[in-house]
Amino acid sequence: MHGTREASTTIDSLYRISSLVGQTEDPHEALDLILQEIVDVLDASSASVALINPDTKYLEVEAYKGLSRDIEDVKLAIGQGITGRVALHGYPQRIEDVRDNPHYIAVKDDVRSEIAVPMITEGTIIGVVNVDSERTAAFSEEDLKVLTLLTNEATRAVSRLWLINQLKDKADQLQTLVTTGQELVSRRDMQSVLDAITREALNLMNSRICAILLLNPDGKTLKLSSLAGIENGNLDVEDLNIEDSSVGVAISRRKQVSVLDLPQTEEHHFIELTQREGLVSLLSTPIIFEDEVIGVLNAYTDKVHRFNNDEKQVFSTLASLGAVAIENTRLYSRVFTSEDSLRKNERLTTLGLLAAEIAHEIRNPLTVIKLLFDSLDLRFDEGDPRGRDVSVIVEKINHLEEIVGRVLSFGKSRTELHARYGLCKLVEETLLLVRLKLEQSNVHLIYATPADMLFVEVHKGQIQQVILNLVLNALKAMPHGGTIRVEISAEEADGQKRAKVEITDTGSGIAEELQSSIFESFLTGTRDGTGLGLSISKQILKSHRGEIELVESGSKGTTFRFWLPQL
Repeated sequence: MHGTREASTTIDSLYRISSLVGQTEDPHEALDLILQEIVDVLDASSASVALINPDTKYLEVEAYKGLSRDIEDVKLAIGQGITGRVALHGYPQRIEDVRDNPHYIAVKDDVRSEIAVPMITEGTIIGVVNVDSERTAAFSEEDLKVLTLLTNEATRAVSRLWLINQLKDKADQLQTLVTTGQELVSRRDMQSVLDAITREALNLMNSRICAILLLNPDGKTLKLSSLAGIENGNLDVEDLNIEDSSVGVAISRRKQVSVLDLPQTEEHHFIELTQREGLVSLLSTPIIFEDEVIGVLNAYTDKVHRFNNDEKQVFSTLASLGAVAIENTRLYSRVFTSEDSLRKNERLTTLGLLAAEIAHEIRNPLTVIKLLFDSLDLRFDEGDPRGRDVSVIVEKINHLEEIVGRVLSFGKSRTELHARYGLCKLVEETLLLVRLKLEQSNVHLIYATPADMLFVEVHKGQIQQVILNLVLNALKAMPHGGTIRVEISAEEADGQKRAKVEITDTGSGIAEELQSSIFESFLTGTRDGTGLGLSISKQILKSHRGEIELVESGSKGTTFRFWLPQL
């Protein structure tokens, strides 16, 4: 195409290409539209876009016009053919007659001339745009300049779409991490925890298979403990010696290890599985708790894949969450299998320290999640629904951080002396600790307070313990949901001003034969209870010159009342 091209035509094309970001969020669809625009402007017979695969480093056709589907199978090494040479050197090329060019690789018999321009973003060549004609010398130097302009604008437009999709993927990943953290905290069975970790890892990493291998007590071998991605995956395989595998390197060096091509290495763990499922690449991440490696979390793909830094960081964060969940499950197992020790007075101190430890360890990966999310700096136009998604993620992260902070603050209060507190605020802070539990249990909370401020002199942590015990007992009595009413009021009895708290539920009630002795130690009406809660609550209130009593209990619910001297 010789002659002077009208500037307005080129400008119109540039505008249409740049506006593609607003028309579609699919980069592949955008490339199709861009190629059609280029073919129309340059009056070409065919065109294609070949992108460099970051895993294989080969040029692969991503979009095409006027070519057969066979072009999808073409893969060129950098430097191979006219396209490969443009990708290698980074300069546009104009070929007046491809039959005279020794580098030309025929993809269509009737092509006679070609122009090709590199796609460059931030100084890096990411692909090449090729335009063909069935006529010799069909393109002028002006055409090459026009294609360069159009390619540059197309590269910017597609790069923006890629970025948007990457940010969307990151937001989805962060939401998955938050949801996974919430799910793992609620689980107590070890196998359930391990299976949840590998299942979420499979979704998060878009892998073929994910596995957890835990370090055996000998410190020299790993046992396959969970496998996701294979229906009825067999865990009965021989333990892996850490000295015989790159997975062991992740253990010994305490760092992530990736293997690009498993079949081409000496890597031989899961040999049968690797061959049967066609596993190719591996990312192995150590599971570390308090500077102690307890196992590895592995992701396997069925095609060559170079795990990038973002993928590695997300996978590492999931492994950190998994480490906390695994250790917490082990701690819970020790607690609940030591029934005799739980019946001693030191039980409350032990559980308090455990709760503080759990909250402390959750805070570390939660901080990582928050930092990762803040670093994304996600901003969307007003009205974009993704903006609301980002707000929800921020709200949930802050919610988790607030819960952890309150648990830590509650744990510290055990060492504080009695001090003056507003009872309404103290109760409100305590109820916030169980807000998530109430939501999960489908229990509606009614909180009624007096108009006047009521002040008491108490040990904050101990009074919170009393309130928590009564609320949690109420939840157990309503396994299918219900209502809890917490009401604070003032009264005067025997010449003394009192601050009174009543907690009423709509549960199944306390058995009549137990009602007269519910404040005795080790008396419990539930299978998983220890019978210490109400007894200790009564002791706490007596030490505060207060009292607790069962007001009534029946098939329609139960009401407890406790009071404290009012200042």
